[in-house]
Amino acid sequence: MTSASAERRAVVLVVAGVLSVQLGGAFAATLLPEVGVLGSVALRMWFAATLLLAIARPRLTGRTRQEWGTAVAFGLALLAMNTAFYGSLDRLPIGVAVTIEFTGPLLLAALSSRHVRDVAAVGLAVAGVVLICEVLRVSPADLDLVGIGLAATAGACWAAYILLSGRAGAHFEGLDGIALSMGVAAVLAAPYFLAAPASGLQDPGVLGLALGVAVLSSALPYSLELVALRSLAAGVFGVLLSLEPAAAALMGLWVLGQTLHLSQLAGMAAVVAAGVLVLGRGSVAPIGTDPDVSGTMTR
Repeated sequence: MTSASAERRAVVLVVAGVLSVQLGGAFAATLLPEVGVLGSVALRMWFAATLLLAIARPRLTGRTRQEWGTAVAFGLALLAMNTAFYGSLDRLPIGVAVTIEFTGPLLLAALSSRHVRDVAAVGLAVAGVVLICEVLRVSPADLDLVGIGLAATAGACWAAYILLSGRAGAHFEGLDGIALSMGVAAVLAAPYFLAAPASGLQDPGVLGLALGVAVLSSALPYSLELVALRSLAAGVFGVLLSLEPAAAALMGLWVLGQTLHLSQLAGMAAVVAAGVLVLGRGSVAPIGTDPDVSGTMTR
């Protein structure tokens, strides 16, 4: 396979991963009414951990204290990120939630750069968030500040996750780091089941939906990115990653019937453009886009 064809294949894999993550998020929104936010997170963590551990089969014995410390920190970031994100999905359209969350890795990448263009891009992203949250259209009393805060918290956790993926890359190979970290997250999420309705947890349809969410949101995109990043420049990966908010809005419309106002679409376009400006330069690509790093930008 030539380098050009390998890159085209990698682009297709990354786009497929982006669409998979957002499709999983849209289906997760349909899971929330059945088992609640905490129950949905717990089911996703347990199914994803089972799948990733079965695929990666990481070594459990002989690990150093530093390795396990990294896995635990990584797992905590995963659990916090998904708990906050699912909480935001319960209050906001998925396109809005993902756009706000995306500012986390975007700001992380911009802060690692000293270029004026990246500072301007952050300003563009902030303006986009103002538009997408409809701050200029509605009164403060009508804003779902809790949902916005949860999405922003998920973005901060996403940034922490990216930083931790850099540490994981120093200790683990392939999917080992994310598999072990997802296992840690699953164990930590076990108490969440106490908050979920027993009827939902015993419903085969709900469990099947949760399994689908785990495959679409974790196992499939992690695997696709791991293969793609071996032949894709970090800058190209960053540009493709910037499509996350648009993909979320598309899946929200297709799966959930969620529509956005023109001002919100304009805000989303501004955030996507900011992402292209900042993440499109390989020199400031977020930590975690190295093919040898076990955690990538996928949530």
